[in-house]
Amino acid sequence: MAIKRRANTKLLNSCYLYGIPAAEKVVTHVFLCLGILLIPMLGSKDLKLANSGAMQSCAAHANSSKLRPKPVWVGHILNYLRSLPMSDLLDNAARRLRKAYTSDPILPLRETLQPTDIDAAYAIQEINTRFWQDSGRKIVGRKVGLTSTAVQKQLGVDRPDFGVLFEDMQLSDGGVLARDRVIQPKAEAEVALLLAKDLDMIAATPEDVADATRGAFVAIEIVDSRIQDWKITFADTVADNGSSAFFVLGKDEHPLDGLDLLNCKMQLTVNGELASSGTGAACLGHPLNAAAWLARTLAARGEPLRAGDLILTGALGPMVALKPGAAVTASVEGLGTVNFTFDGENA
Repeated sequence: MAIKRRANTKLLNSCYLYGIPAAEKVVTHVFLCLGILLIPMLGSKDLKLANSGAMQSCAAHANSSKLRPKPVWVGHILNYLRSLPMSDLLDNAARRLRKAYTSDPILPLRETLQPTDIDAAYAIQEINTRFWQDSGRKIVGRKVGLTSTAVQKQLGVDRPDFGVLFEDMQLSDGGVLARDRVIQPKAEAEVALLLAKDLDMIAATPEDVADATRGAFVAIEIVDSRIQDWKITFADTVADNGSSAFFVLGKDEHPLDGLDLLNCKMQLTVNGELASSGTGAACLGHPLNAAAWLARTLAARGEPLRAGDLILTGALGPMVALKPGAAVTASVEGLGTVNFTFDGENA
């Protein structure tokens, strides 16, 4: 990129902070169109954007008597930025997230998303889901996240979220996760459900989920974030496929009959030391509640769960940050144990 980062740090930081879509791309276009060095002359207040990408607040800032007068060309730049369609902003955010899988984590998506912009966040997730499907990846199910009310409050929302599970995200029980396949991984223990029937009801209940379920497994989800230092909003984690990375299923499938998924105790150990604990009630009150929420949400979106789909229902206790060399084991009462090792070596 032709932008001189040292000279333009102030503007680019303002772009990311206040929400300028595709900031560096926009600045580059301005250079090409005007052929002059405009960057050091812009004030961040002139460039504050609304989440829709329409920059409604810019005019108010530009006309404010509290701000110093600006040259005419500032208005031309703002009009140019206003003209960028929202689809371009979403595509750009999706590309940045994909690139982060194999490079460095990115800053939060403030230039595209308000922290609780649900529709735009899922649109970004869907763009990448289609991209990966077109690249040959196979969807095998969904994951539910944010099933803890405490975490929901922390992110300013009142609902869980979901992400897509691809076949190549599964590690074998007892397997090894190489260091270079993740960025800043964490592990959590969950109950996984395998469906025997479609769940296409927009009013699905926990009882409907139980009726459609073939069996349950103990599971570990390895979550990861393409957002720098896990400084995520609700919209960030949704756009980032629910901060998903990998999952491990226990070898044994268990029928739901006779299981107490409400009170079942969970323990997650790292190198033999207890690192997290909880019960089924920590997962939205009951793992079947989380699965029912997912079924209703996907049915309403026209993407219902199907027979053969896997559901990771959500964490039963706090996430645990992983360090290379960690041997992780999860046990859930009635479902057995599952384990993997986070290797310090690259694949």
